[in-house]
Amino acid sequence: MIDGVVVTPLKIINVLGGDVLHAMKAGDAGFSGFGEAYFSTIETGAIKAWKRHREMTLNLIVPVGKIKFVLFDDRSFGKEQYQEIVLSKSHYCRLTIPPMIWMGFQGLDSETSMLLNIASIAHVPDESNRKEMGEIKFDWSK
Repeated sequence: MIDGVVVTPLKIINVLGGDVLHAMKAGDAGFSGFGEAYFSTIETGAIKAWKRHREMTLNLIVPVGKIKFVLFDDRSFGKEQYQEIVLSKSHYCRLTIPPMIWMGFQGLDSETSMLLNIASIAHVPDESNRKEMGEIKFDWSK
């Protein structure tokens, strides 16, 4: 497990006519302020990688579909570490990623998947870094 990364199981409340899927409360572990919330979609088999935020804490939830997240920690030279987690409605959790962790994700469902990010700060264009897919070695086919 990468230091600072938290996986929090979330509640789904079954209600006649449609479920209620919890996301986050101000007192929850991983909550470090609120900057913005946004949804992002990913197509089947598509991969979006690699990005890290220098200041933002991410709180990722997958209410629709199935997404594999791959995290790469290079904060300690020589002790690089990967972590994988798959989120979906059947494994309904919140993935909290602290600043300075590289992240990529892949759509695994047969249809378009959607994630919600409850970010600790509002988006600032130059606050994040990007790398090309091959710059961090990971076998996405497994």
